Amino acid sequence: MFFNVFTAFEYSSGLIKKSRHRLGFKMVRESLVFVTDIGIVYKIIEINRAHLSLFLSYQQVAPFGLSLFLLMIVYSMLFVTLLLAFTAIAVALGGSYGGIKQQWPRLLFALGLGLMINLYGAWFLLSLHVKYLFWSVVVVVVRAIFNPKMPLSNKQLKKRTALFLPLALICIALCVLYFTGTRSAYNTVNLGFPLKHGKYMVQQGGKGLPTNIFHYTYRGAYFAMDIVKLNKAGNRAKAIFSKNLQDYEIYGDTVYAPCSGRVMTARSENPDNIPPNRMRGPSNTNQVLIGTDSYYVFMAHLKQNCVFVREGDSVTKGQAIACAGNSGFSLEPHLHIQVHMRSNSGLPWYKEKPLYILFDGESYLLFETINSGK
Repeated sequence: MFFNVFTAFEYSSGLIKKSRHRLGFKMVRESLVFVTDIGIVYKIIEINRAHLSLFLSYQQVAPFGLSLFLLMIVYSMLFVTLLLAFTAIAVALGGSYGGIKQQWPRLLFALGLGLMINLYGAWFLLSLHVKYLFWSVVVVVVRAIFNPKMPLSNKQLKKRTALFLPLALICIALCVLYFTGTRSAYNTVNLGFPLKHGKYMVQQGGKGLPTNIFHYTYRGAYFAMDIVKLNKAGNRAKAIFSKNLQDYEIYGDTVYAPCSGRVMTARSENPDNIPPNRMRGPSNTNQVLIGTDSYYVFMAHLKQNCVFVREGDSVTKGQAIACAGNSGFSLEPHLHIQVHMRSNSGLPWYKEKPLYILFDGESYLLFETINSGK
C-alpha cells in the first residue's frame, strides 16, 4: 500500500513539472494510474478506520502493533489529503492546453476533486488555514486557463473526455453526499452547544455515510459527533500527533449540560489514555448520560475524576457537568456526543432511534467549525 503511495507522489511531482509543456496521451494515462492508486489507498484507510473497533473488542492486535497502526492511519490521512490536493492542481494546469471550451471535462474533474478534498480532507491535522492556501493556488491556476495554449485534436479530446468526465461525476457525487448523507429520513433534536470557550470543530459527524463512517458502524450511532477545539492557528494540538495530553486544545475544557434533565449514568474513575493508546478503562469510558422526557443525551471520553454530577442529580441547561478528556475508546482528547429517542419501550438507550443533533438551531457537518462564547 505504501509503495503505491510513494509511487503516486512521484507521479504527482512529474505532473506538476510536466504541466508546463504539452501533455500527451502518456501523461493522461499516468494521471489515471495516479488517481486510481490514491483512491485505493484512501478507501483502505477509511475501511481500516471503520473496523478498528472490531479489532479492539476482540483484542486481536497487540498494543505496540495497534499504536503503530493508528499512527499510520493518522499520518496517511494527512498525506493522502495533500497528495490529492496536488493532483487537483496538476490536472487543472493541464487544462491550459485547449482552454475551457476543449478541456471542460478535465477542468470539471479538477474542480470536483478540489471541492471533495476541501470537504473531506484532513486539513485539521496541520491547520484548517492550509486549505485556504490550496484554494489560492487554484485561483492562480484558473487564471492561466483563461489564456489557452495550442488547441487539441479531436482524438485527444475524445480520450480526455472518456477519462476525466466519469472521474468528475464521482467527485461531484461524493460532494453531494457530504451534505445529504445516506440517512435521508431522520428526526432532529435541538441542544445547546456543550462547550463555551473558543472555536471548535466536528472531527467526526454527519448524516450517515460517507462522512460519519466510524460512528455508522458502532451501535447505530449514525448521527454521533466527535468535537475537538482549535487554537488561533487552526490546529487541534501543538503537533500533528502528540503523546502529551496537554498539547490538545480541548483537554480539560469544561463541558456543560446541553439540556435540562436527570443524570442517569455518571462515571469518572477511568484513566485518560496516553495517545495513541486506545484501550478501554475498567468500566469503558468516563461518561454522563442525561435523560429527558423525550430523549437521551450521551457524552463520553471525559477526564478522569472530573465529572461533577452523580446519578440521580437534576441538571439544568448550561450547568457545568464535566471536563473533556481521553478516557475509553479514544485515540486523542475530544468530546463524543450522541442523542437517542426515549420511547419508554424498555430498550437500552443506545438501541433507541438515533436523533440528528442541532446546536442552537444550527446543523454542523464533518470538519465544520463552531464558534462558541465569543
